[in-house]
Order: sequence, then C-alpha cells, then structure tokens
Amino acid sequence: MNLIAAVIDAVFPRRCPVCHDIVPMGDGLICYSCKDGFKKVSDPYCLKCGKPIRDSSMAYCSQCTNNIRYYDEGRAAFIYDDIMRKSIYSFKYGGREEYAKYYASQIYAEFGPKIKEWNAEGLIPIPIHKSRYKKRGYNQAYLISKELSKLTGIPTYDNILKRVKNTVVQKNLNAIERSNNLKNAFKITKNAVKLQSAILVDDIYTTGSTINVAAAVLKDAGTSKIYYLTLSIGQG
Repeated sequence: MNLIAAVIDAVFPRRCPVCHDIVPMGDGLICYSCKDGFKKVSDPYCLKCGKPIRDSSMAYCSQCTNNIRYYDEGRAAFIYDDIMRKSIYSFKYGGREEYAKYYASQIYAEFGPKIKEWNAEGLIPIPIHKSRYKKRGYNQAYLISKELSKLTGIPTYDNILKRVKNTVVQKNLNAIERSNNLKNAFKITKNAVKLQSAILVDDIYTTGSTINVAAAVLKDAGTSKIYYLTLSIGQG
C-alpha cells in the first residue's frame, strides 16, 4: 500500500458491505467474518434471467416463460434478502460508494467465464434521472460498471442510454404499474456509440422490468445481443 492510499484509509476507513463496521486492517474489501454474509444464487435457476426456481425440472421461471424478454441472458451474484437490502441501501443512500469495488469483484468471481463467453463490446449501466443524480451525487450502477471494466477490460459507456422520465420507486408497484411507470423512461442519446453487443449493469433485478425496457430501447437502436449483470436478484 502506498503512502497516499494509507492516509486515505486512515482518514476514511473502508466499511464492510455486510456489517457496515470498519474493515479490520488486512481483511481487504470485507470483514473476514462477513465474507459469507451474502447468499449466493445457486441451482436451480432460470436459464434466461438467472432467478432461482424451486422446480429443478424447469429450465425457465414463470416470468420468463410468460413474458417477452428483450435481453438474451442475464445473471445475478446474490439473493436480494434483508442483509443485501441493507447493504444496497447504504450503498445508494448512505454514501458508501466504496462498496462498488467489492460488489464488482464478486460479480466477476462468479461470472468471469460467462462474461467472456458473451463477448460484449461494452458495459452499459442503467441510468438514473438527473434529479435523482443531483440528490444522490452518483449512479450506483455506474460505480459497479466502472469497477467491472477494470476487471474485465470491457469499457463502460454511460453516455448511450439516458433516463428521461423520473420514475417512482418500482418495488411497491405491481406488474402493470411497473410497465406504465417505465414507459418511455429511456432513450438513446444523440450520436451514441453503436454497439453490436452489450451488457446492462444494475444493482437489483426483481421482476426485470427495468432491465427489459432498457434492453428493448437498445434493441430498437440496433444492438443485436444484450445481456445483463446485477449484484442481486429477487427469489422466484
């Protein structure tokens, strides 16, 4: 560790994304005792969206079976449970931007070969509306995407997709309300880079409405292959 990094760590000590206490010296990005704090997604899971399913004889979850998916495939590293919910809340609203490095490291550890298989030309973080950005000061999806770029060598493009509608929080809406909430929420920016294949990056996948609408906009703009990676996903 160089002197500047040591001073930064002393003045602004890293917090653990699980327990939120200061990470002990030498433990890295997370407390050693918390390293298994997040629940990983395990088999069986949907081969389309990556969401856990209860019936191992099924290849796809009911949501992917009954709805059009504009993305080709997606994966999430962890289950969105109470521990993850609190972690993401601190990440998004508590200024814990440093969690992005740990989050990205875990996504890459789980899906490095899959990311290589997808052969994407760019990572596209799901954008937030300018009013939300002004209030928060950063886009959490962009932070994760930038860290993933360092690990994968795939560039992050945060100037392709723009959020033009200040949507309400999705988690309290039903399926129809989610769809209406996201209608015309995204657009391709003027003179955007044209990618043939891309990976959308976000922190949470619940019903998949946000990812799906973003993928649809990219497909309409000519991106032929679209995948997604998220930190966490709801249970089927």
